[in-house]
Amino acid sequence: MTSIGGAGTSGMVDWNLAVATATRLVRPGPEVTREEAREVVAELRRHARAAEEHVRGYTRMIPDGHTPDDTPVLVVDRVGWIKANVAGFRELLSPLLDKMKERRSTTPGGTVLSTVGGKVTGVELGMLLSFLASRILGQYETFAPATRELPAGTDGGGRLLLVAPNIVHVERELDVDPHDFRLWVCLHEETHRTQFTGVPWLRDHLQGEIQSFLAATDVDPGTVVERLREAAQALAGGRPEGEHGEPSPSLVELVQTPEQREILGRLTAVMSLLEGHADYVMDGVGPEVVPSVTEIREKFQQRRARGASRLDLALRKLLGLDAKLRQYRDGERFVRAVVDQVGMEGFNRVWTSPNTLPTKSEIAKPADWVARVHRKADS
Repeated sequence: MTSIGGAGTSGMVDWNLAVATATRLVRPGPEVTREEAREVVAELRRHARAAEEHVRGYTRMIPDGHTPDDTPVLVVDRVGWIKANVAGFRELLSPLLDKMKERRSTTPGGTVLSTVGGKVTGVELGMLLSFLASRILGQYETFAPATRELPAGTDGGGRLLLVAPNIVHVERELDVDPHDFRLWVCLHEETHRTQFTGVPWLRDHLQGEIQSFLAATDVDPGTVVERLREAAQALAGGRPEGEHGEPSPSLVELVQTPEQREILGRLTAVMSLLEGHADYVMDGVGPEVVPSVTEIREKFQQRRARGASRLDLALRKLLGLDAKLRQYRDGERFVRAVVDQVGMEGFNRVWTSPNTLPTKSEIAKPADWVARVHRKADS
């Protein structure tokens, strides 16, 4: 197996072991013939190209005649998604893991503990990735280091992943038109790609916020490992709950200091904006190009809210995925309210600079954002 970004067996996480574990445990995708698989991949690539034109025309984020830096669109299987995300996690989390490794190296027996702990954590991370790998339909990888198997944009730019077996699984589960559903998914994911290619400062801003969040982390490495262990135990049928039956805090909630809570508020607002904007665009473009969009949207919303099982709900809480569901809903309401009040061009002022991004409170009260950004700009 190819090493992920270098020596994957050193440090606080054995990254290569995480890939091996996830690859071994991930469920097989839906049954398709080789010819069907080729047709799905080809259609997703066509839809991704079409979605790019639809999204840019609808959002008007990229001026006519302007060609943003290109980022690749990759149709992958579940193992490809796992490898891509391990590479991204490793790059993004390296400051925190280096800090944890340094702390452990100063304790008696710390080096041995790091080696053993890295393998344990690698296995547990792999278990969680195997769970997620069968659920993600598409993903714009903002922080995507290029590998031999997975190219990325220039200068650390991202890449768009479309997970073909998961898309096929869900379209069958929902019993919707597969061609319409594939284009519908591409519209959402292409909106994320347009957000980052059309707003050059957004990636660096988001990375800076995340790195500040990680730099402010002051938590014992064993505590993080224990939280990963609880999530892994949930996959084996255990209960990731506290002493009195209440759900355990999510991984994000675990490491918050006052400084981190402030940063997390800003990150939550940005992620709500990005996810809500993608849902808004998908709904806006959909009626024109996806004939069965109403049926797809209704069935998908029911599936998104329902969750697969009690285990699924527990893991969503532990991993912070329930917060992501709120981001879709709250962010879409914000975008819709702003566009209704000041139009698409007025909404697009949100992309002017970090100062024009909405705050967490403004996501809940869109009129406050309009008052702050438009009155200041127009005065």
